[in-house]
Amino acid sequence: MSKLAKYASDRKWVWVILIVWIAVAGALSAAPSANDYTVNTGEDDLPKQAQSVIANEKVKNYFSQEGILALLVFHEEEGWNESNISQVENVSKWLTDETELVTIESMVPFHDFPDHAKQLFQSDDGTTLVLPLTLTDRLEMSEINDTISAIQAFGDEELEYGSLMITGPAGIASDTIAIFSNADLVLLFSTIGLVLVLLIVIYRSPLLAIIPLVAVAFVYQVVDRVLGIFAANGVFMIESQSLSIVMILLFGATTDYSLFVFSRYREELRKYECKHHAMKEAVKEVASPIFFSGGTVFAAMLVLFLADYGPYQNFAPVFAITIAIVLLAGLTLIPALFTIVGRRSFWPAIPQVGEKTIEKNRFWGKIGSVVTKKPLVAGGLVLLFLIINGLNVFNIQYSFNLIKSFPDDMTSRVGFEQLERSFPAGDLAPITVLVEKEEGFTFSEKEWIALEKLNDQLLAEEGIQSTSLPDLDLIANGEGHGGSRWLADSGQAVKFDLILGMNPYDQEALDQLDSLTSNKERLLDESGLGSHQTNLYFAGETAKQADIRALNERDTRTVVIVVTLVIFFMLIFHTRSLIAPVYMMATILISYLSALGLSWFIFENMFGYEAMSYRIPLYAFVFLVALGVDYNIMLISRIREENRQFTIRESVKRGVALTGGVISSAGIILAATFGVLMTQPILELFMFGFIVSIGILMDAFLVRGMLVPAIVTLLDRWNWWPFASRKSNN
Repeated sequence: MSKLAKYASDRKWVWVILIVWIAVAGALSAAPSANDYTVNTGEDDLPKQAQSVIANEKVKNYFSQEGILALLVFHEEEGWNESNISQVENVSKWLTDETELVTIESMVPFHDFPDHAKQLFQSDDGTTLVLPLTLTDRLEMSEINDTISAIQAFGDEELEYGSLMITGPAGIASDTIAIFSNADLVLLFSTIGLVLVLLIVIYRSPLLAIIPLVAVAFVYQVVDRVLGIFAANGVFMIESQSLSIVMILLFGATTDYSLFVFSRYREELRKYECKHHAMKEAVKEVASPIFFSGGTVFAAMLVLFLADYGPYQNFAPVFAITIAIVLLAGLTLIPALFTIVGRRSFWPAIPQVGEKTIEKNRFWGKIGSVVTKKPLVAGGLVLLFLIINGLNVFNIQYSFNLIKSFPDDMTSRVGFEQLERSFPAGDLAPITVLVEKEEGFTFSEKEWIALEKLNDQLLAEEGIQSTSLPDLDLIANGEGHGGSRWLADSGQAVKFDLILGMNPYDQEALDQLDSLTSNKERLLDESGLGSHQTNLYFAGETAKQADIRALNERDTRTVVIVVTLVIFFMLIFHTRSLIAPVYMMATILISYLSALGLSWFIFENMFGYEAMSYRIPLYAFVFLVALGVDYNIMLISRIREENRQFTIRESVKRGVALTGGVISSAGIILAATFGVLMTQPILELFMFGFIVSIGILMDAFLVRGMLVPAIVTLLDRWNWWPFASRKSNN
């Protein structure tokens, strides 16, 4: 750290550092932007060994079903009848016979069907009609968007009555591109404006607001292009939501490190006349906390590689690269910028040699005095508040229907909800049942009886409303062969739909699917098909979400345990103590649970939300735990430093006074930047931003301001056991 301090403050090296950053940022301007390679199709979210993925591949192989599904929802309040259904037929004819869109794989030829067949696509009340359309597999996001936009434009022009809404995976992907294209700009400028205003209001110095944003500009350029290079070469994928959070993390962490540097720099400028010497001393003290703070975030992000769920895995490289570049800037670029500008950075309140820093931090000095005088009362009240909030996590309801996270007026969501109102719940996403017999089905009487018995067993299961298995007569007359919807051309597989009597995305439906999956062998044996000769698979959205739920539970357990252990051992190395890391990690975990519980109380009782996305707890955990360590490390590092000369009680008082201002300022700014996510049109981002903001504020003001200082005061010399001894209160 001494060498780093020398280079980051040296008269010549500060200019070299700045020139290198300018050269790298300029060179990377020729590279692709990360925003050009974001995806949202969710095709590869599950590992290949997942039951639903295996089942889906079987269905594709036997029945040649590939591509991205789009559902064309036509709605007319007066109902579709002979006078207006020709409009739907015209859209069908254009898509089937006339369009030049090469991205369309297949389309139901609705216009060629007889009248009685057309009624099968309509709701019972006749107001809603749905046509499935399949796009070519593995399309780029831009191609999906262009195709859906073209279909929507033609439909809007063709329909004199009623409306067309395109939903399904393709419709959702297209809408996501549209909303994020504008949302990213809103997010960027909102964050810049908010950070600028907060820095000016808190520090009342224009340069202290501008210099961190200059650093952010360099970091943003480098991060954006580095991620773009990796994504363009297929190293990893970037989700649109991940990119939004990256921007927030980048702004928040870079600004935090700027605050840590210039806060200590200002303190040293009150001791030394030379700006270079002052920065050298400042970097000596803050480089280690910044390095370990960034290191814990980096390590936490890498742990996500242990996850099996695709979005969690994709999160890991994106955020690890981002925090690594931010950390590099925090140790080089930020000190160099402040050294170059010098005392003028703090204009008009320019620090002068001889000023007393403690006297400039009266508010946190008083807090430190109160906490050290009555640590049991101060710490106990905060702990009680956190525990009460944390207990509410057991009441959280989770949703696996991610379309509910999109804006109410988004076309694909409106279309999906129209389907929910017009058709039975289970029809929205039937479970595909695939019975595989490698020797091939002969449809002997015994074999058919076994199939019918399997069908009866499925119908007897609670929650199953109906199936689409054909009658034996249809098979006997040859209607089940030759590329039909039931029997594969090879004769090795039979496929039919299973309709649930509940919403296929509800937890109850996922429980039902899990039950069917665990009882596959019993169902085959009791039906007479035999589990040794025949395989049974379940595919479709419910099967996929059931696998996602299982993976999410497994990944959450794994990530929580490993992140906790990794950060715990890093804290042991940094603090050179076995005691301090215990309460540092414990307070971080309690703070996380409290933020989650309090946020759910607000969501449920004030906003009226019925559930939150299943992904939020894990994302919030990684960020709150990793970022919360920053403030812990800054506080404990300063208390240790003060404890070289003062007793624990006095060190805590001084540590709170000297770091309280910068930690609270950093907390406000970081919470505000994550709060900007609440402006996004995605409910998942809104909830995530809200929870992280609440958690950061709790960390900065309650945990780091009162609870941890109270614990340190009570433990006295035991804080540093067994590796180092410091002055005690005795």
